[in-house]
Amino acid sequence: MPLTTTGELVTSAAATRSAVASFNVITLEHVEAVVAGAESVCAPVVLQVSENAVRFRGGRLLPLARAAVAVAERAAVPVALHLDHVQSDALLRQAADAGFSSVMYDAARLPYAQNLAATRAAVDWAHAQGLWIEAELGQIGGKNGRPPLDAHAPGARTDPDEARAFVADSGVDALAVAIGSSHAMTTRTAALDHALLTRLSAALDVPLVLHGSSGVPDDELTAAVAGGITKVNIGTALNIALTGAIRDFLTDRPEAVDPRGYLTLAREAMTRAVTRTLQTLGVATA
Repeated sequence: MPLTTTGELVTSAAATRSAVASFNVITLEHVEAVVAGAESVCAPVVLQVSENAVRFRGGRLLPLARAAVAVAERAAVPVALHLDHVQSDALLRQAADAGFSSVMYDAARLPYAQNLAATRAAVDWAHAQGLWIEAELGQIGGKNGRPPLDAHAPGARTDPDEARAFVADSGVDALAVAIGSSHAMTTRTAALDHALLTRLSAALDVPLVLHGSSGVPDDELTAAVAGGITKVNIGTALNIALTGAIRDFLTDRPEAVDPRGYLTLAREAMTRAVTRTLQTLGVATA
């Protein structure tokens, strides 16, 4: 079916107090696994391409983007494309022409005033192109001479009052909040601050996004969605599944040289990870 938009999927999820799952993809096998997993449970899904993934591909966005569009347009469920953790304005400006309906613009590393100014400029440009835009706000440094603190650093949290002002002044469509998860976790041991999430949900009138969800246990994820999280980002969980399947295959078959054998198993393992996540989230069927 035709590509849908991230904004439509998130708006629909918010209306039913559910969440849309958004998976980071690096290879064509990632893309195929995410769509296959979504189709297995008849759930809509977002394919995310991060700036890091673009850098891995020599700075070229279109090869992976075009592949993702081709797979998405043949999917039996709604699929949207999202450009994730963009810090480069040059990359931001490639989004619309590459098939993306949304961008997460990441200036959270900057002191508050600079973060706000950069995000406001990105929002103005993105909205003029019809793009939905997400930003991130953690514990902002620059106070008492302290440097900015990354939103996923240990102990980082999003302040509700600061977040309310940031959303109002920047005009973002969604906000990723720091409530205890962290990127690239390989163990599911994150403990979320649900009391803070309740305060953030009450303070903000835009959808809330949870990054680093691969490290969050099932019960914590379920509680986060019930508490107001509307978009859940997953990346590392797919890479764990892919790498584990390849490692097992090559351990058992050290003589193997044809990548199709282990990539098939890797894709199947990622599909199972996607299916499991969607079932945990209880996302609305397409």
